[in-house]
Amino acid sequence: MIGDLSSEPAPDAYERLIVDLDTAGARYRLIDHAPEGRTELVSALRGHEVAHAAKCLVVMVKIGKKQTRYVLAVVPGDARLDLEAVKRLLGGSYVSFAAKDKAEELAGSVSGTVLPISYHPRLELIADQSLLAFPELFFNAARLDRSVALATDDYLRLATPRIERITTTA
Repeated sequence: MIGDLSSEPAPDAYERLIVDLDTAGARYRLIDHAPEGRTELVSALRGHEVAHAAKCLVVMVKIGKKQTRYVLAVVPGDARLDLEAVKRLLGGSYVSFAAKDKAEELAGSVSGTVLPISYHPRLELIADQSLLAFPELFFNAARLDRSVALATDDYLRLATPRIERITTTA
């Protein structure tokens, strides 16, 4: 599993990602581009179909009145997240996108640069099964001006996401 650096000072999310990818022998490449965090626009800058982008969304799920869980939902860039599917998977009573400040705190990076990897123990990682169709996933590397193209099988091996259907066609 990627990134257990608990005994060391916490590096920034970008540095941690690169160290983890290199340490694990992952097949990836870096892509520098103009600063952009919107999936459709950054996909064009990186030169790939929007569907090949790993769009990362932080979701809050209430379980009854007392428990709150957070999910890092990773879906293809051209797909819509099915919030109800996430709620059902966790047995929730309420679901919504997390507040921006909470999402950025849990993700360790600003909105538009969230990695498809969870480094926070309270952020559960669920990836949509349709991502498995692509040989490579593209995502901003915890910064707006640099992206990563990562082999999908290395992503699955390193990030160990829960794989479910969490997209909707509506």
